[in-house]
Amino acid sequence: MTEKRRVLRLLAPQKSLREHAQEAVRRAILELRFQPGERLVERTLGAELGVSRTVVREVLRFLEAEGLIEISRNRGPVVATIKPDDIEQIYELRALLEGSAAAACARLAETADIAELERAIRELREASAKDDPLLTIRATNKFYERMFAISRKSVAWSVVETLNLRINALRTMTTRTPGRQQVALREMEKIFRAIAAGDAKTARAAAIEHVEAAGAVARRLLAEQPPAERPGTAAARHPKPAAAD
Repeated sequence: MTEKRRVLRLLAPQKSLREHAQEAVRRAILELRFQPGERLVERTLGAELGVSRTVVREVLRFLEAEGLIEISRNRGPVVATIKPDDIEQIYELRALLEGSAAAACARLAETADIAELERAIRELREASAKDDPLLTIRATNKFYERMFAISRKSVAWSVVETLNLRINALRTMTTRTPGRQQVALREMEKIFRAIAAGDAKTARAAAIEHVEAAGAVARRLLAEQPPAERPGTAAARHPKPAAAD
């Protein structure tokens, strides 16, 4: 019996310092505490995380492989940026994946699952009432993570996770549009109600409708902005100083 316990301990090792640091930086990037295009300074990250620069370099290497950071020739590691040509594809993929997951979730969700989704929606309402973009992103991500888990769409969720940096940046932009946050909340409540009712067809349609509405807002906002001010462009991240009067 003792030997079996030792084997079990070996099969379930504690996370390494690098893994903890990587999760912390990943979470900060996905929650937009580091903005797209922002330079990541090894010394500063090491001081904030309480780890060596060697560990920081390992973390940055793993996050680069995940597509969350890019290595700039002149600036070193920076948070990955949104490519304007990618935006249409992002919303197209979201509609396909989220629509499929919502439908499967409606078919498979049990009472405990519905309760978890309802808690996420309640947190989303509270974030919306506070007009807090960070809390909104956290609550929204929590809802979708549970929806995909309940739907057993693990591969689809891994694809969504690779897009989450760009999705969150676009989400922050669209929810700051006057009135959009309240409309988005109603759209997500519609998804939840369809899932809770076990209505797969309505859940799929509601999820797609939500993504298409967000995409329409994003495209309109981008069309109204000068190219230099669009998300992910160098000029938007590093605006020129105003000329002297």
